[in-house]
Amino acid sequence: MNSGLQKLAAAPQRGADSSIGGLLLESGKISPENAERVLRMQKELGIRFGEAAQRLGLVTEADIQQVLARQFDYPYLQQGQGKYSDKLIAAYQPFSPQIETLRAVRSQLMLRWVARGRKSLVIAGVHSGEGASLFAANLAVVFSQLGEQTLLVDANLRTPSQHTVFGLTERQGLSDMLAGRANGDAITKIESFVDLSVLGAGTLPPNPQELLSRPAFGTLSAELESHYDVVLYDVPASAVGSDALAIAARLGGVLLVARRNHTPVADINALAEKMLHSGAEVIGSVLVDF
Repeated sequence: MNSGLQKLAAAPQRGADSSIGGLLLESGKISPENAERVLRMQKELGIRFGEAAQRLGLVTEADIQQVLARQFDYPYLQQGQGKYSDKLIAAYQPFSPQIETLRAVRSQLMLRWVARGRKSLVIAGVHSGEGASLFAANLAVVFSQLGEQTLLVDANLRTPSQHTVFGLTERQGLSDMLAGRANGDAITKIESFVDLSVLGAGTLPPNPQELLSRPAFGTLSAELESHYDVVLYDVPASAVGSDALAIAARLGGVLLVARRNHTPVADINALAEKMLHSGAEVIGSVLVDF
């Protein structure tokens, strides 16, 4: 397991040419012939390469924003690009008000959790379909955009969803690693995001709660922490079982997710009480409208 994790934790090499022109060429937005036209206009008018390319109608403002993001190691995608769910708004709408709110949550977690030397965090909700899994996926993306080596673990061994969100083929995952049938190769590096990896749920076991309660889970979580800066765990809703409580108690911290105008406040308060009684620290709660 160690060698596989080490291999996946290594950061990929960035391209050598990180200029606007070089990135536009690399991405196929402009051809070498058109690049020469842009360079001539750039020289004649004394303007930036990107501005010249836009004046010639070769690229759009969105194209320029995307390559600027790559220059500053802040990757995101245009609509229709990639194989991910359109609900992964941190990938497709990184400058929307929703994502600004998500970045504020990230900042609070950096100050209140990561800065304390903690790396693993459970993202939990009360009922299925209230957006906790999508929130976990988007939070993982914004952590990776910060340059943190981030791992999203789908610990929902009942109805997993992260393989669908990230367009992954169903393969060995967390359950298989806990059963000793897989190693770090089960972790998938997300190509579009330099610092993001996903560990899917894997084979659905008949005894998810028991599997997650075994000592192997503690051993694996410690191993993952040694290779990543942030490890987020997407867990089943508390209403369908005690898996979330078992995982949070072992990892130590949980962020609660409620859906705006949907999740009863009493239910969130009850879940917070259960988490505290299990020994987990409730870092906070967020309202989502995914």
